[in-house]
Amino acid sequence: MTTYRHRGLAIALSLAAATTALTATAVPAAQARSAGAEAPVLDWKPCADDTTGRECAQLPVPRDYADPQGPSLTVAVSRLRSDHPDKRRGALVLIPGGPGGSGVREVAERGAALREETGGAYDIVGLDPRGVGGSTTASCQLSDDDRMLVNLRSWPGPGGDISENVARSRRIAEACHRNGGADLRSFTSRNEARDIDRFRQALGERKLSAYGVSYGTYVGAVYAQMFPQHTDRWVLDSNGDPDPTRVERGWLANMAPAADLRFPDFAAWAADPAREAQGLRLAERAEDVRPLFIALAAKLDAEPRKTTEDGVLLTGNQLRQALQLALESDGSFPMLARLVKAARDPKAVPVLPPPLAGPLSDQDAAAVVAVLCNDVSWPKSVPSYERAVAADRIRHPLTAGSPVNVLPCTFSKDAPVEKPVRITDEGPSNILMIQGLRDPATPYFGALKMREAWGDRARLVTVDHGGHGMYLDSGNACGDRAVTTFLTTGVRPERDTYCAS
Repeated sequence: MTTYRHRGLAIALSLAAATTALTATAVPAAQARSAGAEAPVLDWKPCADDTTGRECAQLPVPRDYADPQGPSLTVAVSRLRSDHPDKRRGALVLIPGGPGGSGVREVAERGAALREETGGAYDIVGLDPRGVGGSTTASCQLSDDDRMLVNLRSWPGPGGDISENVARSRRIAEACHRNGGADLRSFTSRNEARDIDRFRQALGERKLSAYGVSYGTYVGAVYAQMFPQHTDRWVLDSNGDPDPTRVERGWLANMAPAADLRFPDFAAWAADPAREAQGLRLAERAEDVRPLFIALAAKLDAEPRKTTEDGVLLTGNQLRQALQLALESDGSFPMLARLVKAARDPKAVPVLPPPLAGPLSDQDAAAVVAVLCNDVSWPKSVPSYERAVAADRIRHPLTAGSPVNVLPCTFSKDAPVEKPVRITDEGPSNILMIQGLRDPATPYFGALKMREAWGDRARLVTVDHGGHGMYLDSGNACGDRAVTTFLTTGVRPERDTYCAS
């Protein structure tokens, strides 16, 4: 079964082109804390349409943590209580991927499994970051066309031309600057960490444990750097390079070589004779799948195909975007193979995967990409992007230069007020990282940079597996066991460890 969980960089960072480089209000890291002397009281009620016992509430947070008595926003929060109160040791916060992922949805989708896996040791809790789901949202008032994933992604035109990307990025930057307001400018990784700590206070917990995935590993790292005294057992799954000079810009660039490292898994699957009976075999040899895919994308650049979605064509960039979605999980390989098969059949009408079939809501487009632009400054030189795209297209034709392309952040009218957090080895040694070797969104070589930054604060569990998101997702018993053992006993591997496939 193919699923599209909005949890990781392969989807969320694929949207990295929808807002101006908006800013957060500066609060020195040394003084950063969840503002307000008194913790808010949460009015917990059963979540709508829920039969599992989840509870929901609204958490008030300062829009500007330097002015705690000023305007406030609301953050939607959720919890699934421990079903073994005698074994409960605290709260485990789920920090979603994205930017733009929903922690409330993570509790709904993963809470019961995590509660069972940990034997009821935790209340499973989560929040929707600012701009997401049930929290205070903002809008850039973008057109439907500008909110199509393949346009927000800023894919170069055929031959590598980026002039249309430049025009669209300018237009989106201006729209977000004009319409986003102070709320949108407050959507930052630092503020999400502060909101998590505000949530901790409202829960009455001295410390939190955490499971962060994808972009959530960076938010988790920021929290652990800003509030180390409030961290208990900290799990970070599918980690990006925390380089504070680049942050999200670096994560995007890393997706080009990451796709190259992951693609052989799909190629082997698509050439397996077992695919013949399913009607999904693309080639007799795995080494033939890559040139087949690249040639098909080039053909669709020149001759787009009609699809089952009225007015939405299958272009080369739509196919490349579908690839990035599919590489997140082996379960999405059949979707990609069917799309390739249909695109090669003159009589077929291709069916696009749901994320490519229509525009995002304006709220979601703004929420997903605001943080990308708010956290760090982006280069302003258009020629520098032209050169980067030209070189990247040659090195990594599967992604065709998109990961280094121009973004609306380039045309920001506001420079970030706060610098990205620098992750260091100062703090408690209570972090467990888990990482797949062939991750298409947060590649292993980037995760090693996060591991290096932590020093002795962390241990790394390396899993010989492809895809994005390892714990309870990859089917690797060794990796799952290491994380569960840590969450339930506090015991980590003595040193970095490797889990075979």
